[in-house]
Amino acid sequence: MSQPDRGRPSLILAVCCLSVLLVSLDTTILNVALPSIQEDLHSSVSGLQWTLDAYTIVLASLLILAGSTADRVGRRRVFLLGLVLFTGGSALCSLAPSLDWLIVFRMAQAVGGSMLTPVAMAILANAFPGPRERARAIGVWGGVVGVSMAAGPILGGVLVQTAGWRSVFWLNVPIGLAALLLTALFVPESRAPRPRRVDPVGQLLVITALGTLTYAIIEAPGRGWASPAIVICLITAAGALAAFVPYEKRRDEPLVDPRLFRSAPFSGATVMAVCAFTALGGFLFANTLYLQQVLGLSALSTGVHLLPMAVLSLVCPPLAGRIVGSRGPRVPLLLAGAGITAGGLLAVPATRSADRSDILLYAAYALFGLGFGFVNAPITHTAVSGLPRAQAGVAAAIAATSRQVGAALGIAVTGAVIAAGVRPAAWWIIAGCGLAILALGILTTGPWAARTAEGNDPSERVRVPRNLLDAR
Repeated sequence: MSQPDRGRPSLILAVCCLSVLLVSLDTTILNVALPSIQEDLHSSVSGLQWTLDAYTIVLASLLILAGSTADRVGRRRVFLLGLVLFTGGSALCSLAPSLDWLIVFRMAQAVGGSMLTPVAMAILANAFPGPRERARAIGVWGGVVGVSMAAGPILGGVLVQTAGWRSVFWLNVPIGLAALLLTALFVPESRAPRPRRVDPVGQLLVITALGTLTYAIIEAPGRGWASPAIVICLITAAGALAAFVPYEKRRDEPLVDPRLFRSAPFSGATVMAVCAFTALGGFLFANTLYLQQVLGLSALSTGVHLLPMAVLSLVCPPLAGRIVGSRGPRVPLLLAGAGITAGGLLAVPATRSADRSDILLYAAYALFGLGFGFVNAPITHTAVSGLPRAQAGVAAAIAATSRQVGAALGIAVTGAVIAAGVRPAAWWIIAGCGLAILALGILTTGPWAARTAEGNDPSERVRVPRNLLDAR
């Protein structure tokens, strides 16, 4: 039973904003710190990939479990545990004596992070029962992601250049402690009226599929695609995915209900989210290494170069939200696909050599930022608005999981082609993701797609604000 009268809505909103700031800022800041980590801990490119993907894989694997667990045992309780684990994991990351330990501590961070983003969404839905107030609150909460995208590269550059890469993890500790105190004092407990049961087999299949696939992509350039370990991982990933769908169909309360994907708009939004964050993860990873290792820029200069992308990622989402509200999702999706494609294609000549070509680089970054800025609002509107209100934690988790899967794949695939010495292929992959969004944006917003979604009951849908910028 929810108890909204115990908390102050504005303070609850502040707590949720702090939580999403922790998770999203950590990603943008850490990308700028990668070359410093590589030098200090003597890491290979695959080691850097695991620094990012160990976090992302664990996060993606546990988001749905965390959301459903919070619906069952209490959102405030799970949220507090998530803050403790994330803050403690950040402190341990700052003390990591080797790359292996840093990866382990990043996984601890991810366990905590999985309890923050979807649970914060559910807490807000409970704290702001009125549709208009809830729309404003979730809009502010989502806008914090844009702030982190804009501030992350610069803040990361300043921290790395003045205090070293470990300082990017120190920053999480005071933010996490402040969020813990405010949560304990002001956030009320809430639960779903009818939470779903635990699905341990489905959860294990998800973790197995994601982990083995990512391991194969990251390690294949060094071991060879035909090596026994890589072949076994690929077979295991395919087997886990093949078993997941029929198993979930037989359950009364599945981890992920396969029937949701009968809706072309919902399944299309999920695939587009994977493509968009594959492009983002790859774009940040490849550009950070290019700017610092090929051009020889400092961490701060790297952050400055990435600002066109970050600023447009902040400015475009509110405009995208208004267009979705007035004209539907097609126009923002077309702009998103075109921008990401153009950014990837322009990066090919802009990064062809070590010669500085700042105008081309800035143009590529601006186009990519414009495309990415337009993609989240229509995807969120399409994916989340068709999910039941009673399972708000699971609803937000399904939408967030597809983004984390994309980010993990983007880092893994981009790092693999860079390690293989074919850096231009990274930009072609990013452009391909943009083309996929462009095609799916046309396919899933027409009359045929609308007919496939007619079976959903709109009275049970979660109402999504028009200016929502969804969190990573």
